[in-house]
Amino acid sequence: MNILVTGGAGYIGSHTCVQLLEKGMELVVVDNLSNSSQESLKRVEEITGRKVIFHKIDLLERDWLEALFRDYEFDAVIHFAGLKAVGESVKIPLHYYRNNVSGTINLCETMAKYDVKTIVFSSSATVYGEPEKVPITEDFPTAAYNPYGRTKLFIEEILKDLYTSDNKWNVVLLRYFNPVGAHESGKIGEDPKGIPNNLMPFISQVAVGRRKELVVFGNDYPTPDGTGVRDYIHVVDLAAGHVKALEKLIGKSGVHIYNLGTGKGYSVLDMVKAFEKASGVKINYRIAARRPGDIAECYADPGKAFRELNWKTERGIEKMCADTWRWQSRNPNGYE
Repeated sequence: MNILVTGGAGYIGSHTCVQLLEKGMELVVVDNLSNSSQESLKRVEEITGRKVIFHKIDLLERDWLEALFRDYEFDAVIHFAGLKAVGESVKIPLHYYRNNVSGTINLCETMAKYDVKTIVFSSSATVYGEPEKVPITEDFPTAAYNPYGRTKLFIEEILKDLYTSDNKWNVVLLRYFNPVGAHESGKIGEDPKGIPNNLMPFISQVAVGRRKELVVFGNDYPTPDGTGVRDYIHVVDLAAGHVKALEKLIGKSGVHIYNLGTGKGYSVLDMVKAFEKASGVKINYRIAARRPGDIAECYADPGKAFRELNWKTERGIEKMCADTWRWQSRNPNGYE
Protein backbone atom coordinates (compact mmCIF):
# COMPACT_ATOMS: atom_id res chain seq x y z
CA MET A 1 0.00 0.00 0.00
CA ASN A 2 1.07 3.57 -0.71
CA ILE A 3 0.06 5.81 2.20
CA LEU A 4 0.04 9.61 2.48
CA VAL A 5 0.79 10.65 6.06
CA THR A 6 -0.05 14.29 6.86
CA GLY A 7 1.80 15.65 9.89
CA GLY A 8 4.07 12.62 9.69
CA ALA A 9 7.12 14.41 11.11
CA GLY A 10 5.29 15.02 14.40
CA TYR A 11 5.27 12.96 17.57
CA ILE A 12 2.53 10.44 16.81
CA GLY A 13 3.10 10.63 13.07
CA SER A 14 6.77 9.66 13.24
CA HIS A 15 6.07 6.66 15.47
CA THR A 16 3.30 5.55 13.15
CA CYS A 17 5.64 5.88 10.17
CA VAL A 18 8.01 3.41 11.84
CA GLN A 19 5.29 0.80 12.13
CA LEU A 20 3.93 1.36 8.63
CA LEU A 21 7.40 0.96 7.15
CA GLU A 22 8.05 -2.15 9.22
CA LYS A 23 4.85 -3.59 7.72
CA GLY A 24 6.25 -3.03 4.23
CA MET A 25 4.09 -0.06 3.27
CA GLU A 26 5.29 2.81 1.07
CA LEU A 27 5.03 6.29 2.59
CA VAL A 28 4.87 9.89 1.48
CA VAL A 29 4.96 12.34 4.39
CA VAL A 30 3.80 15.95 4.25
CA ASP A 31 4.30 18.36 7.15
CA ASN A 32 4.65 22.15 7.45
CA LEU A 33 7.15 21.64 10.33
CA SER A 34 5.39 24.27 12.47
CA ASN A 35 5.63 22.03 15.53
CA SER A 36 7.89 19.23 14.31
CA SER A 37 11.31 18.53 12.84
CA GLN A 38 12.42 16.81 9.66
CA GLU A 39 15.15 15.22 11.79
CA SER A 40 12.49 12.86 13.17
CA LEU A 41 12.04 11.35 9.71
CA LYS A 42 15.80 10.89 9.26
CA ARG A 43 15.73 8.90 12.48
CA VAL A 44 12.70 6.92 11.31
CA GLU A 45 14.86 5.91 8.35
CA GLU A 46 17.68 4.91 10.73
CA ILE A 47 15.32 2.75 12.81
CA THR A 48 13.68 1.01 9.86
CA GLY A 49 16.41 1.02 7.23
CA ARG A 50 13.83 2.31 4.73
CA LYS A 51 13.38 5.55 2.83
CA VAL A 52 10.73 8.15 3.67
CA ILE A 53 9.63 10.52 0.91
CA PHE A 54 9.04 13.95 2.46
CA HIS A 55 7.46 17.15 1.13
CA LYS A 56 7.20 20.34 3.19
CA ILE A 57 3.58 21.28 2.48
CA ASP A 58 0.93 23.11 4.48
CA LEU A 59 -2.57 21.73 3.90
CA LEU A 60 -3.79 25.30 3.38
CA GLU A 61 -1.64 25.38 0.22
CA ARG A 62 -4.11 23.84 -2.19
CA ASP A 63 -1.90 24.03 -5.29
CA TRP A 64 0.88 22.06 -3.62
CA LEU A 65 -1.61 19.42 -2.46
CA GLU A 66 -2.91 19.09 -6.01
CA ALA A 67 0.64 18.61 -7.31
CA LEU A 68 1.28 15.93 -4.72
CA PHE A 69 -1.77 13.91 -5.72
CA ARG A 70 -0.83 14.24 -9.39
CA ASP A 71 2.63 12.84 -8.70
CA TYR A 72 1.68 9.88 -6.48
CA GLU A 73 -1.05 7.26 -6.44
CA PHE A 74 -2.25 6.85 -2.86
CA ASP A 75 -4.31 4.00 -1.44
CA ALA A 76 -5.14 5.83 1.79
CA VAL A 77 -4.41 8.90 3.89
CA ILE A 78 -3.55 9.01 7.58
CA HIS A 79 -4.34 12.54 8.71
CA PHE A 80 -2.35 13.75 11.73
CA ALA A 81 -1.68 17.33 10.67
CA GLY A 82 -3.18 19.91 13.01
CA LEU A 83 -2.59 22.27 15.91
CA LYS A 84 -3.17 20.51 19.20
CA ALA A 85 -2.77 22.63 22.35
CA VAL A 86 -5.93 23.11 24.42
CA GLY A 87 -4.73 26.23 26.24
CA GLU A 88 -3.41 27.88 23.10
CA SER A 89 -6.65 27.15 21.25
CA VAL A 90 -8.58 29.13 23.86
CA LYS A 91 -6.32 32.14 23.23
CA ILE A 92 -6.23 32.01 19.41
CA PRO A 93 -9.34 30.09 18.33
CA LEU A 94 -9.57 31.44 14.77
CA HIS A 95 -6.05 30.20 14.03
CA TYR A 96 -7.10 26.72 15.14
CA TYR A 97 -10.29 26.71 13.09
CA ARG A 98 -8.51 27.94 9.97
CA ASN A 99 -5.59 25.54 10.26
CA ASN A 100 -7.36 22.38 11.41
CA VAL A 101 -10.76 22.61 9.72
CA SER A 102 -9.89 24.45 6.51
CA GLY A 103 -6.79 22.32 6.03
CA THR A 104 -8.85 19.15 6.33
CA ILE A 105 -11.44 20.42 3.84
CA ASN A 106 -8.64 21.13 1.33
CA LEU A 107 -7.28 17.63 1.89
CA CYS A 108 -10.64 15.91 1.46
CA GLU A 109 -11.54 17.87 -1.67
CA THR A 110 -8.21 16.90 -3.20
CA MET A 111 -8.67 13.27 -2.18
CA ALA A 112 -12.11 13.21 -3.80
CA LYS A 113 -10.77 14.75 -7.01
CA TYR A 114 -8.15 12.02 -7.30
CA ASP A 115 -10.46 9.22 -6.13
CA VAL A 116 -8.62 8.46 -2.88
CA LYS A 117 -11.44 7.71 -0.47
CA THR A 118 -9.87 6.04 2.56
CA ILE A 119 -8.88 8.32 5.45
CA VAL A 120 -7.79 7.54 9.00
CA PHE A 121 -8.28 10.68 11.08
CA SER A 122 -6.36 11.58 14.21
CA SER A 123 -9.22 12.62 16.49
CA SER A 124 -9.25 13.04 20.25
CA ALA A 125 -11.06 12.14 23.44
CA THR A 126 -11.71 15.88 23.83
CA VAL A 127 -14.74 15.36 21.56
CA TYR A 128 -16.52 13.81 24.56
CA GLY A 129 -16.35 17.06 26.51
CA GLU A 130 -16.88 16.38 30.21
CA PRO A 131 -18.41 12.89 30.31
CA GLU A 132 -21.10 12.08 32.86
CA LYS A 133 -19.26 8.89 33.77
CA VAL A 134 -16.16 6.86 32.95
CA PRO A 135 -14.97 4.75 31.22
CA ILE A 136 -15.99 6.36 27.95
CA THR A 137 -17.44 4.32 25.09
CA GLU A 138 -17.71 5.41 21.47
CA ASP A 139 -21.47 5.95 21.71
CA PHE A 140 -21.17 8.64 24.41
CA PRO A 141 -22.57 12.08 23.53
CA THR A 142 -20.04 14.48 22.05
CA ALA A 143 -19.65 18.06 23.31
CA ALA A 144 -16.18 19.60 23.09
CA TYR A 145 -15.45 22.33 25.63
CA ASN A 146 -12.56 24.15 23.97
CA PRO A 147 -11.66 25.30 20.42
CA TYR A 148 -9.11 22.52 19.91
CA GLY A 149 -11.69 19.88 20.80
CA ARG A 150 -14.30 21.56 18.65
CA THR A 151 -12.00 21.45 15.61
CA LYS A 152 -11.70 17.69 16.10
CA LEU A 153 -15.45 17.35 16.52
CA PHE A 154 -16.21 19.53 13.48
CA ILE A 155 -13.82 17.47 11.35
CA GLU A 156 -15.47 14.25 12.54
CA GLU A 157 -18.85 15.64 11.48
CA ILE A 158 -17.45 16.78 8.12
CA LEU A 159 -16.07 13.30 7.45
CA LYS A 160 -19.38 11.68 8.44
CA ASP A 161 -21.23 14.03 6.08
CA LEU A 162 -18.74 13.16 3.36
CA TYR A 163 -19.59 9.48 3.70
CA THR A 164 -23.32 10.28 3.70
CA SER A 165 -22.87 12.16 0.43
CA ASP A 166 -20.78 9.38 -1.15
CA ASN A 167 -20.81 5.96 0.48
CA LYS A 168 -17.65 4.88 -1.32
CA TRP A 169 -15.69 6.68 1.39
CA ASN A 170 -14.00 4.68 4.14
CA VAL A 171 -13.61 6.92 7.19
CA VAL A 172 -11.84 5.81 10.37
CA LEU A 173 -12.04 8.14 13.38
CA LEU A 174 -9.45 7.25 16.02
CA ARG A 175 -10.19 9.04 19.28
CA TYR A 176 -6.87 9.24 21.13
CA PHE A 177 -6.62 9.59 24.84
CA ASN A 178 -3.22 10.88 26.13
CA PRO A 179 -0.18 9.72 24.16
CA VAL A 180 3.11 9.52 26.08
CA GLY A 181 6.36 7.56 25.86
CA ALA A 182 8.82 7.18 22.99
CA HIS A 183 10.33 4.57 20.70
CA GLU A 184 12.45 2.15 22.73
CA SER A 185 15.52 3.03 20.64
CA GLY A 186 15.54 6.51 22.18
CA LYS A 187 15.91 7.98 18.68
CA ILE A 188 12.44 9.53 18.34
CA GLY A 189 10.09 11.01 20.92
CA GLU A 190 7.99 14.02 21.80
CA ASP A 191 9.76 17.32 21.09
CA PRO A 192 7.32 20.26 21.35
CA LYS A 193 8.57 23.65 20.26
CA GLY A 194 8.47 26.25 23.00
CA ILE A 195 6.86 25.55 26.37
CA PRO A 196 5.23 22.10 26.38
CA ASN A 197 1.46 22.01 26.61
CA ASN A 198 1.26 18.33 27.55
CA LEU A 199 2.22 16.79 30.87
CA MET A 200 4.89 14.22 30.04
CA PRO A 201 7.25 16.37 27.95
CA PHE A 202 7.03 19.03 30.64
CA ILE A 203 7.97 16.49 33.34
CA SER A 204 10.85 15.14 31.25
CA GLN A 205 12.19 18.62 30.48
CA VAL A 206 12.18 19.42 34.20
CA ALA A 207 14.03 16.15 34.85
CA VAL A 208 16.71 16.93 32.26
CA GLY A 209 17.16 20.51 33.51
CA ARG A 210 15.50 22.45 30.69
CA ARG A 211 12.66 23.66 32.94
CA LYS A 212 12.81 24.81 36.54
CA GLU A 213 9.56 23.19 37.66
CA LEU A 214 6.35 21.54 36.54
CA VAL A 215 3.16 23.56 36.85
CA VAL A 216 0.23 21.38 37.97
CA PHE A 217 -3.00 23.05 36.86
CA GLY A 218 -5.52 22.46 39.64
CA ASN A 219 -5.49 20.25 42.74
CA ASP A 220 -9.16 20.73 43.62
CA TYR A 221 -10.77 18.38 41.11
CA PRO A 222 -13.10 15.63 42.45
CA THR A 223 -10.38 12.99 42.01
CA PRO A 224 -8.42 10.91 44.57
CA ASP A 225 -5.57 13.43 44.91
CA GLY A 226 -7.32 16.49 43.46
CA THR A 227 -5.34 16.55 40.21
CA GLY A 228 -6.74 15.73 36.79
CA VAL A 229 -7.02 12.06 35.81
CA ARG A 230 -6.26 10.96 32.25
CA ASP A 231 -5.83 7.77 30.25
CA TYR A 232 -2.15 7.76 29.24
CA ILE A 233 -1.32 5.50 26.30
CA HIS A 234 2.14 4.59 25.04
CA VAL A 235 2.70 6.19 21.64
CA VAL A 236 3.96 2.90 20.17
CA ASP A 237 0.68 1.21 21.16
CA LEU A 238 -1.18 4.15 19.66
CA ALA A 239 0.77 3.87 16.41
CA ALA A 240 -0.09 0.17 16.23
CA GLY A 241 -3.77 1.11 16.30
CA HIS A 242 -3.37 2.97 12.99
CA VAL A 243 -1.76 -0.02 11.34
CA LYS A 244 -4.50 -2.32 12.62
CA ALA A 245 -7.18 0.06 11.34
CA LEU A 246 -5.61 0.19 7.86
CA GLU A 247 -5.12 -3.56 7.65
CA LYS A 248 -8.65 -4.32 8.83
CA LEU A 249 -10.59 -1.63 7.00
CA ILE A 250 -8.77 -0.86 3.74
CA GLY A 251 -11.03 -1.54 0.77
CA LYS A 252 -14.20 -1.28 2.84
CA SER A 253 -16.58 1.65 3.19
CA GLY A 254 -18.35 3.27 6.12
CA VAL A 255 -17.58 5.36 9.18
CA HIS A 256 -15.68 3.49 11.89
CA ILE A 257 -15.03 5.06 15.33
CA TYR A 258 -12.58 3.68 17.88
CA ASN A 259 -11.25 4.80 21.25
CA LEU A 260 -7.51 4.26 21.56
CA GLY A 261 -6.66 4.17 25.25
CA THR A 262 -5.70 1.76 28.02
CA GLY A 263 -8.93 1.88 30.03
CA LYS A 264 -7.01 3.06 33.12
CA GLY A 265 -6.83 6.56 34.59
CA TYR A 266 -3.81 8.10 36.28
CA SER A 267 -3.61 11.49 37.97
CA VAL A 268 -0.97 14.13 37.29
CA LEU A 269 0.74 13.29 40.57
CA ASP A 270 0.61 9.56 39.76
CA MET A 271 2.57 10.32 36.60
CA VAL A 272 5.06 12.49 38.47
CA LYS A 273 5.77 9.70 40.96
CA ALA A 274 6.07 7.06 38.23
CA PHE A 275 8.51 9.25 36.30
CA GLU A 276 10.60 9.90 39.40
CA LYS A 277 10.85 6.14 39.90
CA ALA A 278 11.80 5.48 36.28
CA SER A 279 14.37 8.27 36.05
CA GLY A 280 15.73 8.51 39.58
CA VAL A 281 15.25 12.28 39.36
CA LYS A 282 13.15 14.37 41.75
CA ILE A 283 10.56 16.46 39.89
CA ASN A 284 9.98 19.94 41.27
CA TYR A 285 6.41 21.10 40.85
CA ARG A 286 4.00 23.77 42.06
CA ILE A 287 0.22 23.95 42.06
CA ALA A 288 -1.54 26.60 39.99
CA ALA A 289 -5.16 27.41 39.19
CA ARG A 290 -7.13 25.16 36.87
CA ARG A 291 -6.46 25.66 33.16
CA PRO A 292 -9.39 26.83 31.01
CA GLY A 293 -10.92 24.01 29.00
CA ASP A 294 -9.62 21.17 31.18
CA ILE A 295 -11.88 18.54 32.77
CA ALA A 296 -11.51 16.43 35.91
CA GLU A 297 -11.42 12.85 34.65
CA CYS A 298 -11.22 11.08 31.31
CA TYR A 299 -10.38 7.48 30.45
CA ALA A 300 -11.45 5.05 27.77
CA ASP A 301 -13.31 1.85 27.32
CA PRO A 302 -11.13 0.43 24.51
CA GLY A 303 -13.19 -2.76 24.10
CA LYS A 304 -14.51 -1.97 20.62
CA ALA A 305 -11.00 -1.62 19.16
CA PHE A 306 -10.06 -4.96 20.70
CA ARG A 307 -13.16 -6.71 19.36
CA GLU A 308 -13.09 -5.26 15.85
CA LEU A 309 -9.41 -4.50 15.21
CA ASN A 310 -7.79 -7.08 17.50
CA TRP A 311 -5.88 -4.17 19.07
CA LYS A 312 -5.00 -3.58 22.69
CA THR A 313 -2.28 -1.76 24.60
CA GLU A 314 0.79 -3.73 25.70
CA ARG A 315 2.83 -1.12 27.59
CA GLY A 316 2.08 0.13 31.10
CA ILE A 317 2.92 3.30 33.00
CA GLU A 318 6.41 2.08 33.95
CA LYS A 319 7.34 1.50 30.30
CA MET A 320 5.80 4.85 29.30
CA CYS A 321 8.01 6.69 31.78
CA ALA A 322 11.16 4.65 31.14
CA ASP A 323 10.96 5.18 27.38
CA THR A 324 10.24 8.89 27.81
CA TRP A 325 13.30 9.25 30.03
CA ARG A 326 15.52 7.31 27.62
CA TRP A 327 14.48 9.65 24.79
CA GLN A 328 14.82 12.86 26.80
CA SER A 329 18.06 11.97 28.58
CA ARG A 330 19.73 11.05 25.27
CA ASN A 331 18.22 14.07 23.52
CA PRO A 332 18.11 16.80 26.18
CA ASN A 333 17.39 19.48 23.55
CA GLY A 334 15.09 17.29 21.47
CA TYR A 335 15.97 17.12 17.78
CA GLU A 336 18.18 20.22 17.88
